[in-house]
Amino acid sequence: MFKRLLLILALFTASLAPVNAQSLSDSYSGDELVQKGGEFFGSAAQGLASLVERAVSQFGLPNGYVLGEDAGGALFAGARYGEGTLYTRNAGEMPLFWQGPSIGFDVGGDGSKVMMLVYNLSSVQEMFGRFAGVDGSAYVVGGFGMTVIKYGNVVMVPIRSGVGARLGINIGYLKFTPEPTWNPF
Repeated sequence: MFKRLLLILALFTASLAPVNAQSLSDSYSGDELVQKGGEFFGSAAQGLASLVERAVSQFGLPNGYVLGEDAGGALFAGARYGEGTLYTRNAGEMPLFWQGPSIGFDVGGDGSKVMMLVYNLSSVQEMFGRFAGVDGSAYVVGGFGMTVIKYGNVVMVPIRSGVGARLGINIGYLKFTPEPTWNPF
């Protein structure tokens, strides 16, 4: 089962070609993202610049981003819930909520501040869907982490600064909605 999860992770990552971030309109520069993320994450922002740089070098400049908080937990099957605000240059700000299940070799719980870089967003309505991806965590106390999730042409790169204890790898999705809900499906 673990080999299958690693194979799925490898295939998913390989399918993510560099994306064109000019769909909705103007993109955000790496410096702007580091500044906004630094303000949001505060003293925990030391690792943020390198993760933003890595995401921008792999996927280009995003045309939106989300700042928010989420929490999750798992004992092989798990769930994650969060809320935040989507920022775009043309459509402005919009509150978002997300929730989703996961399954895999994953045990523990965490709470995180999260910055999600959004690519290929033609309209804010494209945010409301199930973004699938593979996530891996290995930390006790806290740290930064980056994953990649995708729905249609929209690619999102969540960067989390979390606290808790979590170990494992899982497959799941995050469903974005305009209103909060407890149903992770």
